[in-house]
Amino acid sequence: MDDWRSYDEVAETYERVHAPRLSEPARDLIALAAPPPGGRVLDVGTGTGVAAEAGEAAVDDSGLTIGIDPSLGMLATGRRARPKLRFAAASAIDLPFRDGTFDVVTANFVISHFTKYQTALYDMIRVLRPAGRLAVSSWSDKKDELQRTWGEMVETVVPREMLQPVWAAAAPWHERFTDRAKLEEALLDAGLRHVRTEPREYHFRYSLDEYVSGLEIWATGRFVRGMLGEGQWEDFRKKVRGVFAERFPDPLNDYRDVWLAVGTKP
Repeated sequence: MDDWRSYDEVAETYERVHAPRLSEPARDLIALAAPPPGGRVLDVGTGTGVAAEAGEAAVDDSGLTIGIDPSLGMLATGRRARPKLRFAAASAIDLPFRDGTFDVVTANFVISHFTKYQTALYDMIRVLRPAGRLAVSSWSDKKDELQRTWGEMVETVVPREMLQPVWAAAAPWHERFTDRAKLEEALLDAGLRHVRTEPREYHFRYSLDEYVSGLEIWATGRFVRGMLGEGQWEDFRKKVRGVFAERFPDPLNDYRDVWLAVGTKP
């Protein structure tokens, strides 16, 4: 893997493993934002487009939905999976749209990944029309046995002190936005009004192989692969699958808690 920070090389696995699961919270996020029929929706950090797809369905044929992402690989996979959607390569900072363009802006599990979330929120709000809504989602749960087992396996090949900068680079605000009050505070400080959050629990069901494949394409998996090289990486993958098979049923159930948040531009 040329650059562990890039999603380009893992987009197909993301679409196969994660997109079907993330589509449910994406639909709930769009429902919370409630774009009007014929409205305009921007989905920031769209990945392969599951939230953009939900936005497109909500505004119907007379509306406009655009999904943006900095990863060309994710966008290319999204175009193949959802050829009717509109995609653009862009990041949340310095959005290539005029002020007041959209009725709704969404960011599905994206806010914790911004290096400067305040700047990203500012620009997302800038492209909202007055009375438009910004809706974001954030994981609210703590590590469970599945995640602890993965972390334990990763630390058998990479020291924890080397992994801490990886976590900080990949999702610097993850811990902050597991807290409901801090998520609301961030939206209020950005200038939104009528901010509210709703807790949701999702039940994802995976085969063991799917679940581990999904872990492998997140930040720690991509980093470890780059550190080990392909030969040692394959040995590590086999070892991980063996440990998961010993500890967990196949298929396995993954329960995740989420905050959905929405606020209105004055």
